Amino acid sequence: MERASMAETGVQTAIGLMSGTSMDGIDAALLQTDGDTVTGYGAALSLSYKDDFRAKLRDLLGRDSDTNEDATTICEELTDLHAEAVRALLTESGLSAGDIDVIGFHGHTVFHRPEEGITRQISDGGRLARDTGIAVVDDFRANDVAGGGQGAPFAPLYHAALSRKFEKPLAVLNIGGVANVTWISPDGGIIAFDTGPGNALIDDWVLGREGLAMDEDGKLAHHGTVNQAVLDQLMDNPYFDLPYPKSLDREDFDTAPVAPLSTEDGAATLVAFTVASIDAAVHQFPALPNRWLVCGGGRHNPALMAALRGLLLQPVEPAEMAGWQGDALEAQAFAYLAVRSLKGLPLSLPGTTGVTQPTTGGVLHRPDGS
Repeated sequence: MERASMAETGVQTAIGLMSGTSMDGIDAALLQTDGDTVTGYGAALSLSYKDDFRAKLRDLLGRDSDTNEDATTICEELTDLHAEAVRALLTESGLSAGDIDVIGFHGHTVFHRPEEGITRQISDGGRLARDTGIAVVDDFRANDVAGGGQGAPFAPLYHAALSRKFEKPLAVLNIGGVANVTWISPDGGIIAFDTGPGNALIDDWVLGREGLAMDEDGKLAHHGTVNQAVLDQLMDNPYFDLPYPKSLDREDFDTAPVAPLSTEDGAATLVAFTVASIDAAVHQFPALPNRWLVCGGGRHNPALMAALRGLLLQPVEPAEMAGWQGDALEAQAFAYLAVRSLKGLPLSLPGTTGVTQPTTGGVLHRPDGS
């Protein structure tokens, strides 16, 4: 294992792996890049977690350290599932391990307190490298937090690379378990931050009430009514008034005010909470964007997308309208960041995380352990 700083040159073929805060599963994607320009896309797929593993993963949330046997076993199981996703992606693409230069392995965030200098993603990059026979970069966020950054969000540089020819200002909104936004100026300047909850609170609500993994197609929210008094309580949170850069842990919001509501009204109110927090973020932009491109699982929720279009003043479009693969975007981002890590290029900027200077990062694991 070594700190990733290889002075590689030329275009690399990379696999990116992302297990997001929604805990729905693993996204895997192929990408070709020189660490600056994206030169080609490949296949992408998702591997869903089984309910029992998702429950075990959920039990780790909020823990800043784990040395017990159960935590180690879960980390190994998580890593092995990522190896399964890599093999499935190679099979689908007709490629072998020798065709891939590097894997960007995000792992799964279980604890995030950057103000305390802590962000924790569980992953075993060495195990994944040995299992797949491919070099692996993981631990992307630690250097940023050590340098005074928030350690999130980490996709903005990839968003900027994809949108160089687009009209700006542009807002790229990722609605995963937590929602975050990348605002890009006409001169290429970037600011980014977590806006508030994404899908996680809605998913947790529906799981607790109905035993369902999500509000599929926003059906429950569609049949509910927003409780304005509860929404006002939820929005009465100092986070929304903090200046960027800022970031969130999945567990940062207390949904106790929603508890008395019906399942449908609770779902509608939590959708409204996500959207209201995104709208509040607009007031921190240097200028209004020309349009919003939405990626992440939230764009599949018609109730959420309708609410966004009803509140935001600019066009709100799914990422596919820009020719992007919306479900693969974060996985692609970590493929991109892995190549940047190999080349010693920054993964984060003062405007994206608040780190004191452009900062590289990542830990490189070779299949032979060297």
